[in-house]
Amino acid sequence: MQQLDSKAVWIFFANLLFSWAVFVFALTFVIGDMFFDFEQSGVSLTLPAGLGWMITLFVPVAAFVCAKLVYHFWRYELIEHGFRKESGVIWKRYVTIPYERIQNVDIHRGILARLFGLSDLYIQTAGSSMASGAWGMQYAEGRLPGLSRKVAEELRDELVRRARSAKNQGL
Repeated sequence: MQQLDSKAVWIFFANLLFSWAVFVFALTFVIGDMFFDFEQSGVSLTLPAGLGWMITLFVPVAAFVCAKLVYHFWRYELIEHGFRKESGVIWKRYVTIPYERIQNVDIHRGILARLFGLSDLYIQTAGSSMASGAWGMQYAEGRLPGLSRKVAEELRDELVRRARSAKNQGL
C-alpha cells in the first residue's frame, strides 16, 4: 500500500493545532464562566503558576504526535477491481470503491496545501455526493489528503482511465 506525501504531517498538524486551540480557548471561557461572574465581581481567572506553560507546550507536542500517527495510518492502493484506502488511528476505516462506481475525480489545493506543494484528491461515487462541512471543507467517500501535485494528477488520470474501462465492459 502507498502512503501520503511526508509533508502531509504538517497539514494534519496545522488542522489539529487549530482545532485544539479553539477547544482550549472555548473551554477556558466555559470553566471561567461556571465558577466566576466576571461582569459583576471583577474577578479574574488565573491559572496556577506553570499550568499555562504546560498547556502551551503540551498542545503542540500532542498535536504533532497525533498528526504523525494519522499520517502513518493513512494508506491507499489501486487493486484489480477498485480503489482501496485505510485510515484511522484508534478506529480504523477501510473503504473500497469499485471502479465502475466512480463518477468524478477532483483535485483540490487549499492555501495551506499549496504552501507545501500538496493536493487533496476527491473520488465521488454513484449514490453518494460530496458534502460541505465546517470551514468550507468538503468530504467525499474517497478522499486522499496530502498527495504531491504530481502523484495526485497521475492518480486522478489512472482512476478515470480504470473507471472508463470498467464501465465499457459488458456482461
